[in-house]
Amino acid sequence: MAIISITISAILAIILGFVVLIFPKLLRWAVGVYLIIFGIIQLLGNFISFSPF
Repeated sequence: MAIISITISAILAIILGFVVLIFPKLLRWAVGVYLIIFGIIQLLGNFISFSPF
C-alpha cells in the first residue's frame, strides 16, 4: 500500500505543479489541498498496512 500512496502523491504533486505554473495566484490553495490530501493518504496508508505480527 505504501507504493500506491507514494505514486498518488507524486501524481498530485505533478498536477498541482502545472496548475501553479499556469495560475500562480492559486499557489496557497494548491499547497493547502496537496498537504491535506497527502496527510489523508499517509493516515490511510498507516491504518491499512497495519499488521499485528
